[in-house]
Amino acid sequence: MATPLLLSRRFAPLFWCQFFAAFNDNFLKTSLVFLILFGADVTPGEAEVLITLAGAVFIAPYFFLSGLGGELADRFDKARVAQWVKFVEIFVAVLALYGYMHKSVAVMFVALGLFGVIAALFGPIKYGILPDHQPPEKLPAANALIEGATFIAILTGTIVGGMAAHQGGPRVFGVLVIGFALSCWLSALRIPPSGEGAPHLTITRNIARSTVAMLRHLRADPRLWWGALVTSWFWLVGIVVLSLLPPLIKTLIGGNEDTVTAYLALFSVAVGIGSGLAAMLARGRIVLRITFFGALLLGVFACDLGLATFGEIASSAGQTPAQVFSTALGIRVAIDLAGLAIAGGLFIVPAFAAVQAWSDKDYRARTVAAVNVLNAAFMTGGTVLVALLQHLGATLPMLFAGIGVATFIVASLIGRTMPSSS
Repeated sequence: MATPLLLSRRFAPLFWCQFFAAFNDNFLKTSLVFLILFGADVTPGEAEVLITLAGAVFIAPYFFLSGLGGELADRFDKARVAQWVKFVEIFVAVLALYGYMHKSVAVMFVALGLFGVIAALFGPIKYGILPDHQPPEKLPAANALIEGATFIAILTGTIVGGMAAHQGGPRVFGVLVIGFALSCWLSALRIPPSGEGAPHLTITRNIARSTVAMLRHLRADPRLWWGALVTSWFWLVGIVVLSLLPPLIKTLIGGNEDTVTAYLALFSVAVGIGSGLAAMLARGRIVLRITFFGALLLGVFACDLGLATFGEIASSAGQTPAQVFSTALGIRVAIDLAGLAIAGGLFIVPAFAAVQAWSDKDYRARTVAAVNVLNAAFMTGGTVLVALLQHLGATLPMLFAGIGVATFIVASLIGRTMPSSS
């Protein structure tokens, strides 16, 4: 009888390493946001700018360092690189604690930026090593677990970050941020060796040149380029939806902080359900029709979410989850968000499993790095475009409907250009 993935030595340590890492990234980012809002001496206008800048500081290293991360992961044993990267993270966590204790926004920004650097270097490892340790028929299930757990870690890190800022103080912050950094490192130590994918590779000192070279390599393979664009659309939609969700619940539904958290929890759990469903439907194969079906569903639920809230004005503010879920609108929004998230899980898992399976072993980590760069470009472009549309007067329902219409167009392109799954 085969060992379940979550109990397998060839998967479980990587799973927990990336889970703890995603939790810590979002815990630190949320703690910084609360420090800016409630603990630092800044004006409301400055706070909004700093909070927006925090997201940019974390994601910027993906543009500049994913290429280097891919080369390191292909040149050296991926497990060994992960262990060194996560060891350094412990010291960055100590720096974050120092900044939190002294309410230093500048030091916290430096720590968040360094967490972004570590995440950018670790990204090609965590996805590039899966095909080294798992046969092709297990890749959909492994990716489903990674994707679902990542969203749950993002949610729990965000929630615990807010709770720690309100009720904990520096001691609780330190125990959590350093404790999870240590957990990451200890998990990384248990990852089995993968061997060197390209032992004769020379690391390119010019980071920009290596990034451009990897993007060109990605572009030269039509199947890999297709997969990269598809996964990038998923992350664009994901980051836009997560950024629009809190104001939607607060201003149009009238929910309080607990209600926003409840909807975020629903969304994150539903992504995990969708990822698991994708793996179940694939039955050990890479079935790209599931991605097409997920795109259609994503478009349907996004459009319905826009229609459901169009013209709505909250009757009262500060409503609890029980109050909101007792209304027809609250239930419809919950169904749409859950459906959208499940569709997202169906959408991403087969596409990314295909990218991993199609990549050459000696170039796999660099392929993942190039995909990460493209993902980051889509996410940045999407958030900038949404901010511009909001500045021009676009409402939240308009933006959700726009996501739905755009995803229908993407689904049409996916259906017409879908490569063979083999």
